[in-house]
Amino acid sequence: MSTVTPTPAHGRPDRAGREPVTVIDVGGSHLRRARWTPGHEPYDLERSPSPGFRRHPTDSPAQLQARMVEALCASVPTGPGATAGVSFGAALDHRTGTVYASAPLWGDHAQPFDLLGALRARRPDVDWHVVNDVTAALLHFAAAPARRHHRKIMLMTISTGIACRTLDRRDDRIPVDGGGLQGETGHLPASTTLLGEPVDLRCDCSGPRHLAAFSSGPGIQRMAEELRRRAGRAWDDSRLHAGIEAGASFETAFRTALDDDDPLARDLLDAVTAPVADVLRTALCLDPDLDEVALTGGVAVDLAGHYRRAVLGHLTRQGLYLTSDFAPEWVERRITVCAPGEADGMIGAGLAALRAQEAA
Repeated sequence: MSTVTPTPAHGRPDRAGREPVTVIDVGGSHLRRARWTPGHEPYDLERSPSPGFRRHPTDSPAQLQARMVEALCASVPTGPGATAGVSFGAALDHRTGTVYASAPLWGDHAQPFDLLGALRARRPDVDWHVVNDVTAALLHFAAAPARRHHRKIMLMTISTGIACRTLDRRDDRIPVDGGGLQGETGHLPASTTLLGEPVDLRCDCSGPRHLAAFSSGPGIQRMAEELRRRAGRAWDDSRLHAGIEAGASFETAFRTALDDDDPLARDLLDAVTAPVADVLRTALCLDPDLDEVALTGGVAVDLAGHYRRAVLGHLTRQGLYLTSDFAPEWVERRITVCAPGEADGMIGAGLAALRAQEAA
């Protein structure tokens, strides 16, 4: 393992005299790093592949974790008052910073890893703060002035993995359970169909028929492969197939096919959004205090209007008992698909770090 060589710090303090915070967002595919002060956009942005099992398929989980600690520590400049806020794509104990599992990063490995402790041991000169990436995105999303009067806000990310968080604005709290967790919806049991027949797929965590197995970014590609096998000639004639054959990435071909109103692409989108709509329907049924339910992450943001229409289609065809009949607008006005940058995990990680410092 190479030696950590952090760069020297640079940047100016904000008006309150605070030094810039190093903010890092770790997803299943990419690691983004920047410097940030409140009221400003992140700057000195850098982006690199996340050191996960897809990039290093022969590494053990322990080796992947060591690579991650190395990458995070190297991202924080040296200098007095160094603070780092990390938005981390994993199921983690928000009370201790211990990571329980990250299927997008480490596959089906599920042994607790004290990430916060490892970072502090490796770079004791840094004031480290680690939160789940969905928590970070929600903190940024909820900080918008237009949401200051909301009672509760729920944010779900649809990306390499899937999870959600709910913030109660009345006490400014994201509640956690006995394991320090909340909203690990990606690993809830789920079901969907393609061309009228059930689908049986495994999640990256190896569990059968989880929400993420069907509806995450990798899950959607697996669903497309299943659709290809089932559809036969209809697949060969589809705009989705034509885009892939022309050399476009799957994501670009899928979005373009939806733009062109390709029937097979619509069928695929309906199939992968059905389990997401099931979760949202249940959440809204159980908690009417949810004033906004936001969808973010690469999949939802990239497909934007297509994604929202598909989700609302499910919630219209099979909605909330009686509410959907007598107040159909109640559901529709609560569903938001985030615009790019509206729920930024890097800014949220910075907010979480400053909140923790103020509470200390």
